[in-house]
Amino acid sequence: MALDPDDPRPPYIQVANALRAAILTKVFKAGDKLPSRAELAKKYDVAPMTVQNALRELRDEGLIVSRQGSGVFVRERTERPVGLRPHIERAFESDHVTIDFAGFSGETLHGVIQEPLDKIRIGRLTPESIRVRILVPDPTVPWSVPCTVEDKSDSPAFRRRAAEIMRRHTLAIVDNVTELGSLGLVKEATAEVRVHNAAPLFKLYLINNDEAFFGFYPVREHVLSLGGEPQAIYDLMGKDAILFHHSTTDDESSTGSQYVEQARTWFDSLWGTIATEYQR
Repeated sequence: MALDPDDPRPPYIQVANALRAAILTKVFKAGDKLPSRAELAKKYDVAPMTVQNALRELRDEGLIVSRQGSGVFVRERTERPVGLRPHIERAFESDHVTIDFAGFSGETLHGVIQEPLDKIRIGRLTPESIRVRILVPDPTVPWSVPCTVEDKSDSPAFRRRAAEIMRRHTLAIVDNVTELGSLGLVKEATAEVRVHNAAPLFKLYLINNDEAFFGFYPVREHVLSLGGEPQAIYDLMGKDAILFHHSTTDDESSTGSQYVEQARTWFDSLWGTIATEYQR
């Protein structure tokens, strides 16, 4: 079970991918206890710290939970919700890749799309075309949420902070995707960002027009330092959003097929009407 020495990814990412695949394919079922850190280190021939970093990745994704004195367990909720990363990676094995995202900042998408883009750069993946569309809220206009805890009003200071996060992640995706086209590694590579005035209460991913991932944004109170002053904000917590997976089938009347079709219709309607080009 030693890792592939020719794989350019960090060892902890390789270990995390192997464990994630084992969880998603039910080798480790919901509620199962994972092998100890020492056992996993021996199994994959890596240092215990590498295993620890891999487990942190899976914990951040909501796939596992640590119980003090007992070990690490597969979360019960993984019976239905699933991880986005392996589906994004598999999508890039297709000749024509399309990814549509609607949500708050694009931070999660930026994280999961990097690995397949890196594989294209080194020639391990060779899609003919890539199209990415990103829908995010306009940070130049007031928001109903996130908002201040004190009077539930818009916070310009928070929007400025959020705008920088949004700009960093969305434009990095655009630059990384379009670079593949300019380098001649992909025949057609486009990525666009559009903004709208609606508060994003959920996140949606559409992958290759046959898979949809949907999750609600829980609203949580926390205190941020804005302009050097602490401010309590009702914020949208994207990392707490459990994603539910729907996919098309041969039966167009199936729930999965109808869900994906309606999600695509919703996205296209917003993209083509009230959404406007994001100004860098």
